[in-house]
Amino acid sequence: MESDIEETTHDFFPFFRVCKDGHIDRYILTTQVPAGVDPFTGVHTKDIVISKHPKISGRMFLPRLDDTDSEDDSPKNRSLPKNRILPLLVHYHGGGFCTGSAFGPIIKQFLSNIVSMTQVVAITIDYRLAPENPLPIAYEDSWDAFKWIASHVDRTGPEPWLNDYVDFNRVILTGESTGATLAHDVAIRGSVEHLKGLNLVSLLAIHPYFCTKYQREPVVNYIYPSRDEEPRLNPNTDPRLYKLACDKVLICVAEKDRYKERGFDYYDTLETRWEGKVELVETLGEGHCFHLLDAGSPNIDPLMAKLVSFIKEDS
Repeated sequence: MESDIEETTHDFFPFFRVCKDGHIDRYILTTQVPAGVDPFTGVHTKDIVISKHPKISGRMFLPRLDDTDSEDDSPKNRSLPKNRILPLLVHYHGGGFCTGSAFGPIIKQFLSNIVSMTQVVAITIDYRLAPENPLPIAYEDSWDAFKWIASHVDRTGPEPWLNDYVDFNRVILTGESTGATLAHDVAIRGSVEHLKGLNLVSLLAIHPYFCTKYQREPVVNYIYPSRDEEPRLNPNTDPRLYKLACDKVLICVAEKDRYKERGFDYYDTLETRWEGKVELVETLGEGHCFHLLDAGSPNIDPLMAKLVSFIKEDS
């Protein structure tokens, strides 16, 4: 029998390896947790189908409000918002375009906490992953999901929570790592291809992953082969950047993140070529996406406080 090395044609640890028979082995497998009511925050979640062909899905988060009519404050009896429309936070998960899920426990807890503290409605998008679905498919899925959200502005779309609870004049885009890259691209496309009735107010990029053609890791070249600069990966080469229609952008970086300088470059690019308000926040002593990967970090609370403050400015 051939060894594992002999059976592998490409190895992109810690993401995936490509085997001789063509199948993909992922090093990181995301456990999926069911939707329901979070026992700590009272946030309601449910899973949604955005598109069957191609397969795009997501998970929605709806906050508990204080206007409960029941004396029983157990999670199952905590009321959904009544007669209130709330800002919408649209989230794209990270994972190098090839791992991660909108249905994982880390994303569920992170967004439940954000929704509870900010009183927004949130939706996280489960786009198709590379390498089975090479880039730019993740970008197209992310944009298609945003257009699907916009189809609810007249309150007659297929998803009741969007029809009933969302203020489409207050939409915020966010993501971490490559998810921030996707959020940025959706923000640009939404600004150029204006979606009637939907108003993007801000963009929140947490530890964003961008790269020039000279900075691309082998895994990126494999899932998105190109000899040219790709504006989706390098905003400094995007001629549409000045058209970004939101009012403000918050960029979060971490001192020990190997991609920190790219976050600084993103900040400089926006400062130079865009007329909106851009803010940069650095967390000292931490690495890439520590707020999701290191639950015991004492720096999570200060970062969360900044994220909450930024989001609540539009609430």
